[in-house]
Amino acid sequence: METVEMNSVSLKRPRSEDDVANADEIKRQKILEKSGQSIEIATEQPEDMKSEIIPNEESEEQEEEELEDSDEDGDPESFADMMKHGLTESDVGITKFVSSHKGFSGILKERYSDFVVHEIGKDGRVSHLDDFSVPVDDEDPSEETFTVLSEEDKQRLEELQLFKNKETSVAIEVIEDTKEKRTIIHQAVKSLFPGLETKTEDRDGKKYIIAYHAAGKKALANPRKHSWPKSRGSYCHFVLYKENKDTMDAINVLSKFLRVKPNIFSYMGTKDKRAITVQEIAVLRITAQRLAHLNKCLMNFKLGNFSYKNHPLKLGELQGNHFTVVLRNITGTDDQIEQAMHSLREIGFINYYGMQRFGTTAVPTYQIGRAILQNNWNEVMDLILKPRPGAEKGYLVKCREEWAKTKDPAAALKKLPVKRCVEGQLLRGLLKYGMKNIISAFGIIPRNNRLMYIHSYQSYVWNNMVSKRIEEYGLRAVPGDLILKGATAVHIEEGDVDNYTIHDVVMPLPGFDVIYPKHKIGEAYKEMLVADNLDINNMRHKIRDYSLSGAYRKIIIRPQNVSWEVVAYDDPKIPLFTTDLDKLEGKPLPVLPTDGKFRALKMEFSLPPSTYATMAIREVLKMDTSIKNQTQLNTTWLR
Repeated sequence: METVEMNSVSLKRPRSEDDVANADEIKRQKILEKSGQSIEIATEQPEDMKSEIIPNEESEEQEEEELEDSDEDGDPESFADMMKHGLTESDVGITKFVSSHKGFSGILKERYSDFVVHEIGKDGRVSHLDDFSVPVDDEDPSEETFTVLSEEDKQRLEELQLFKNKETSVAIEVIEDTKEKRTIIHQAVKSLFPGLETKTEDRDGKKYIIAYHAAGKKALANPRKHSWPKSRGSYCHFVLYKENKDTMDAINVLSKFLRVKPNIFSYMGTKDKRAITVQEIAVLRITAQRLAHLNKCLMNFKLGNFSYKNHPLKLGELQGNHFTVVLRNITGTDDQIEQAMHSLREIGFINYYGMQRFGTTAVPTYQIGRAILQNNWNEVMDLILKPRPGAEKGYLVKCREEWAKTKDPAAALKKLPVKRCVEGQLLRGLLKYGMKNIISAFGIIPRNNRLMYIHSYQSYVWNNMVSKRIEEYGLRAVPGDLILKGATAVHIEEGDVDNYTIHDVVMPLPGFDVIYPKHKIGEAYKEMLVADNLDINNMRHKIRDYSLSGAYRKIIIRPQNVSWEVVAYDDPKIPLFTTDLDKLEGKPLPVLPTDGKFRALKMEFSLPPSTYATMAIREVLKMDTSIKNQTQLNTTWLR
């Protein structure tokens, strides 16, 4: 998912153009100093928007990660410059509010700890980290298993396990030769390095444990079945508490430390980076004991609430997420805040797809999606690879310039040290299949990333149509609107209109398996697609992956469990509430002044899956949440 990160978003009213121009350079510098945070938070990233998990492999990938990290902040003008060419909310159809209160200013996510997400499971239980204990199991190896091997032994065994050298076995000398000591070493190798078998050999009067591959390279991906007790559930479920890491990164780190493939982990939804998040994870045949041991060596992660079950977790099997959000340095009066929060609780907010859905550069993802649906593959290639206004990482700029000049995929690839980005994948595809087979070349990009583009176009259409629907008919159900009966959409008839409210109304994402409203908005859908050279009655694509069946989405979401309070504070760095980890570690509640220099709005609410928390916050503050808009606003908190 394409996001640009910055440290916090100040939602302020703009000054005059002269003031903004005079302060431009200072703001650029200060914003960059604070860069490092995505401003858009979905309750979880919808499945069609997820990036694939990339296994931790050899040094080439590690070098690419280091290169990407080292270039993250860019030069001092990169961020502000890029945002001049980014999107605003109105560019993607986000134009309406449902409440009547006057908006006010505040800082969203000044600290990542100001945004806490707790997953809500399918049984309605909110995930919390509140127990570090490990289930007692006689089958578990002793604690000595984790310390009996030297660091040198572990390095040699890892290289053997991952086929990093030509050795077929590793010999570990048993220094204090007893049967118990040999047993512990056998257990340590087998449990810490899945796929390796062991045997004992005598060499020159000394005992050695010999480690070797059990069943070739497949053994690494398939945890040892015979070493797992039959009475124990095959999956260890645990709560993952993480700070400032997204779910994909977290699983890659865990798999690296456990020396297993990432695909043995499962989860119900992905959580964003710039927050504290708490969610349930399941892993196949890894003991709670091994997982708990990671708490001693991982930064920004904690694992707990362990249990064994017979099933993994599945994407989408959750009721939603519970948010705790702090908006700092608010300017609203008590009355404004009460009106805003009462409206959020009683009416809700428009269920727009947030800015994250559309990318952050000068080429929005929905434009690429539209070109795919139009079967215009030259346009798809051009939109992804052509030079674009605004700042990007230096190597991407050089790659695009080379492509514009030569249209030579090999030459452009040479300018691109990070090959795993979409541009690199497409160029590799063009090199393999040739310029006359762009469809196959594009197919090299992971499926989820390809589908992201067409789903972005659907979201773009939906946002625009919902704004038209709210403008035309307001916040009431009208004849011709759609509601769901079970999984089936039906039209509201004239005689039934009083039986429904705006909270029942859904609208379709365009596709071949949906129906449209029977009023002006139904025609508006057709007109919008005709303007984009698409036929609303023929949304099947000759490539099956790109055929859109469509779906229905509620137009107004009313958050559950809404509560709020205004707190005073003096120090912008002080936390304004305690986290799960704070409670486990016995940290006291922060002592706050009764009459501080600043005021903050602490709000809590629960949202269903695939809804955007920033769209709820937008409704409270009545402000454009796009990063482009924020760079043009009066960020007095940065002075």
